Amino acid sequence: MPPARLALYAATAGVLAITAYAVLRQAPPSEWSALILVGYVTLLLSGVLVLRWRVFVDAVVRGPRGSRGIALTFDDGPHPKWTPRILEVLGQHGVSATFFVVGRKVDEHPEVVRAIAEAGHAIGLHSYAHDRLFSLRRESRVRADLEHGIAALERALGQRPRLFRPPIGHTNPTIARVVEALDLIVVGWTIGGRDGVARARPADVVARVRRDLHDGAIVLLHDAPERGEREPAAVRALPAILDAIAAKRFEVVPLSGWIPGAMPTSAVQTGAGSTT
Repeated sequence: MPPARLALYAATAGVLAITAYAVLRQAPPSEWSALILVGYVTLLLSGVLVLRWRVFVDAVVRGPRGSRGIALTFDDGPHPKWTPRILEVLGQHGVSATFFVVGRKVDEHPEVVRAIAEAGHAIGLHSYAHDRLFSLRRESRVRADLEHGIAALERALGQRPRLFRPPIGHTNPTIARVVEALDLIVVGWTIGGRDGVARARPADVVARVRRDLHDGAIVLLHDAPERGEREPAAVRALPAILDAIAAKRFEVVPLSGWIPGAMPTSAVQTGAGSTT
């Protein structure tokens, strides 16, 4: 069990015990109560915001113990201009990556998704709408969004994805229940390039990734902006990132090799594809 999840369970038990004592015997000083409440709420919020702590959901955030190499991942695509640029660079270096795509963009540009698959790269789901408030939505809405995203990939590729990266990396118990019901594997990251923001500079992205490179790392980059048409910093940063990986004698490896059951399944075999 992840340490942060164990800490949450222990904190919950502690809060319940203190509450019971306060009801049956004597309430603690108000200052203590306020401190306990703030600490508990902080722990809960951290569990939602920090995926690598795996408080609410089991997630792959690094390679298995003893794994070698670096796994590259790209979010927020596909994009008709920038994704092909990323594919071109990856092809020139002879490496593979995993693309976590947004369902609505898949519906808009199915040919780009097919180009990703034809180039030998893996494809996972990054939700359908990329709702920044995804972790605040009720369970029915979360499930509907993911089912729409799955259906979009089934239409484009004839395959049902297994890998899922939550929008902005936020999770909670609701999302955990839905991904389990839909048989999705949650994937986080070890190194964030922070290239998804408008002010990101390619040189800064390269420096950030180069500094943290190590065996078993999952690198998060972007092949499209979350909204709009601007060029993500990763497009210009990627050649230098790949050079840095090679200079440190690391190998770029497929993420799927670290995750049993990561390969997509046929939509026909699963009986899926009826969701619209």
